[in-house]
Amino acid sequence: MFHWYRELTRRERNTFWGCFAGWAVDAMDAQLFSFVLPVLITAWGLTTAEAGYLATATLLSAAIGGWACGILADRFGRARVMRFTILWFSVFTLIAGLVQNFDQLIIVRVLQGLGFGGEWAAGAVLMGEIIRPSHRGKAVGSVQSGFGIGWSAASLLAGVVLAHVPAEYGWRVLLMIGVLPGLLVLYLRRTIEEPELFKQTRAAIVAGGKGPSLGAIFKPGVRGITIKASLLAFGVVGVGGAIVNWLPTFMKTVRELSPSASGYYLFLVTGGSFFGFLASAYLADKIGRRRTFQLFLACSWLVTIAYMFLPLTGWPLILMGAPFGFFTIGNYATLGPYFTELFPTAIRGSGQSFAYNFGKAAGALAVTCIGILAQSISLAEAIGLVALLGYSVAIVITLLLPETKGIDLKQDVDEVPACPSHSDASPSPSNTSTA
Repeated sequence: MFHWYRELTRRERNTFWGCFAGWAVDAMDAQLFSFVLPVLITAWGLTTAEAGYLATATLLSAAIGGWACGILADRFGRARVMRFTILWFSVFTLIAGLVQNFDQLIIVRVLQGLGFGGEWAAGAVLMGEIIRPSHRGKAVGSVQSGFGIGWSAASLLAGVVLAHVPAEYGWRVLLMIGVLPGLLVLYLRRTIEEPELFKQTRAAIVAGGKGPSLGAIFKPGVRGITIKASLLAFGVVGVGGAIVNWLPTFMKTVRELSPSASGYYLFLVTGGSFFGFLASAYLADKIGRRRTFQLFLACSWLVTIAYMFLPLTGWPLILMGAPFGFFTIGNYATLGPYFTELFPTAIRGSGQSFAYNFGKAAGALAVTCIGILAQSISLAEAIGLVALLGYSVAIVITLLLPETKGIDLKQDVDEVPACPSHSDASPSPSNTSTA
């Protein structure tokens, strides 16, 4: 299953590990705050509304930061922006450990979120353009398994620090520790180079004297792909994230899972997501991007329904965390290579990052929708309905988008339009398949 890694060049491997480490640190820093928040609610007397504002503000700023960094990556370079983002959110993670009140914290979290969103935007494009077509899905998808590693590391650090350091400043120590891996990643990325495809494209744009506008991804020839990709991201990332957000509440209030059992459950979810990333990445190159999405989306809905409506208790309920993480979170892995292949080089960063972060922002609305629905129907029914809607939308979208497995990203760099058409991003007829 991993023979492909031995075939990678030194440059491809350096890029792989630089991005893997970055995503792991990104996930770790993001998840550390989820462990800090309950401590702050007690220490600062935060209301549930204020806690919600913190989460929403970070999510929305990450979406804005992701799109902005995608635009910057198209103009100044993928590797350069990626190095900047890791430094950015590491610095603000440190500052978050020094704040004195809620107002200061929400400002810092907004600024920190800008870096979180940018990390994926620049890294996914960089990986997609560096890795050869035959291994693009496996490499880009496998890199995202770093999310599971970062999530697990956050759980371990939080358990150790918060258990042995007094609560009034233990949360500060926890956030500050999160800075150290970020600096290590910055060091690892010092040798990562810009893709040749990007350099050639930028040279052609400079020679032509006019590059793509900020709204190029919404112009004829690209607009349809942008809309469809955004809806796919909503069904995969937005709905999946909304369910993950509500599932702990469901497990505690409806299933009455004990704190110790919740620890086992979290371990199985993160472990399942790690292997789900790897499986999704492998299948994306084996059976195609669309079929992989369809398989994982269908299984995600079935697993969610099983959680909501089967009379599971005890260990059977806990063990369901593994397939839940495998399908619902592991499904994210195929988005990176697929979005890279859907957009032309001149606007690949902005198009890819907009679509992905639209999905994340729409996920924030899905979280709210579940809460509103739960006032009229049961929480299980609310989660089930949103899951059915979101996953169904995503499956329909996969039927409308082209299959891009094995596509070569090379294009005629002497013809880079100010408003690029999608012709250079569409696969050849030999690569197109039906669902």
